[in-house]
Amino acid sequence: MSQFSLHSLGRFLIIFGGLIIVLGIVLSLGGKIPYLGNLPGDIHIKRETFSFHFPVVTCIILSIILTVIINLIYRR
Repeated sequence: MSQFSLHSLGRFLIIFGGLIIVLGIVLSLGGKIPYLGNLPGDIHIKRETFSFHFPVVTCIILSIILTVIINLIYRR
């Protein structure tokens, strides 16, 4: 069985806090980042009484970037 370690908990909290800070910055500057949510491949459907937007490509690109960052942090 694995033993509880304060060192690993502290590291987790620091990384989680950093991710929260980065997320807050991205959300506050989201409208100022060009093409964020408006990339080719993002789904935009507008009808008379209905509007739907799903940023598929933006989500994929952000997922790839976050995966690379997390892998660099946890590289041993």
